[in-house]
Amino acid sequence: MSDNPVKQSLMKLRQYLLTGVSYAIPFVAAGGILIALALAFAPKGANNAPDPSGNFYLSMMLNIGVAAFSLLLPVIGGYIAYAIAGRPGLVPGFVGGFLCGHIPKPGTPDEFLSTGFLGALVIGLLAGWIVNWLKKIPAGRILKPIMPILVIPILSSVFVGVLVLMVIGNPIANMMVAMNSWLQTMGTGNQVVLAMILGAMIAFDMGGPVNKVAFGLGAAMITEGNFAVMGACAAAICTPPLGMGLATVLQRRLWNDEEREAGIAGLAMGMIGITEGAIPFAAADPLKVIPSIITGSMIASTIAMLGGVGDHAPHGGPIVIPVVDNKLMYIIAIIVGTFVTALMINTLKAISQRNAKHEEKQAAPAAG
Repeated sequence: MSDNPVKQSLMKLRQYLLTGVSYAIPFVAAGGILIALALAFAPKGANNAPDPSGNFYLSMMLNIGVAAFSLLLPVIGGYIAYAIAGRPGLVPGFVGGFLCGHIPKPGTPDEFLSTGFLGALVIGLLAGWIVNWLKKIPAGRILKPIMPILVIPILSSVFVGVLVLMVIGNPIANMMVAMNSWLQTMGTGNQVVLAMILGAMIAFDMGGPVNKVAFGLGAAMITEGNFAVMGACAAAICTPPLGMGLATVLQRRLWNDEEREAGIAGLAMGMIGITEGAIPFAAADPLKVIPSIITGSMIASTIAMLGGVGDHAPHGGPIVIPVVDNKLMYIIAIIVGTFVTALMINTLKAISQRNAKHEEKQAAPAAG
């Protein structure tokens, strides 16, 4: 291992993130594929969006998939904290991860905001570090046995809960309002700039607050009779999971078995417009994955906007092709964005692995 303390810290941080992701992948795969199957076979409902509620079996499949998928943020937060602090980190990590998806919306406590997976990553790290700090507090002979099973879980959960609800929640709510107002003032005058911004926002946090602001604008514009904004969003929505899934197929040697399994799930989720299919990859290696998916989604949304694509349903992915205007350009936009994402992440990953091997070779003689 390198003597560079910064590099050692980054390697530890990466290991913490990989631990959380390794536990989260089965939840993404199971939940995502069940949701994909339910929506793929569902008849069209309001706004021509897939609606499985009229079929008992499809509705049940959708509910099971949603249940598995809803555990994603708690699992990421819980097992990142576990990687840092061991079993005492599980409770605050799970609690913090859950709260990341259930922040009461100011003024409407029955509605919830979400930090997305990025918030769960941060909270998982903070939970683990808080637990490690609490472990250092001197405890007497009476308190010592109950510290890891009672005192530390309670105190750390309170700390983490306050952070999510009191510190993180309000800024996210304010950010969503500000971004929504900003997008509304842009209008559709400069279509290329708007499309690029929407594509970047859709991909940035994959279902998080930034994604939801862009999607919300697209859905709102449908009611105004402007289907082009949703068309750009629809192409961008499916590009991250499709691109990451394609990347694992094109160069399998760059990816481990778990990542290839997540790639299959990502392809299934991308087909029915579930952006969260790319989350396992982004959580494990955000510095490479997020720029790659943002680039692909920006290209897809821009092609869709310039190609006159209009989406009449508040949804995305190939599943909405029947209700899309200019279907050919919609398909082209998705294909191009998907390939750009796959080629970019594989290139970055290959360069990183090659550099790592080169450093190992250089370090070997020194170690000897």
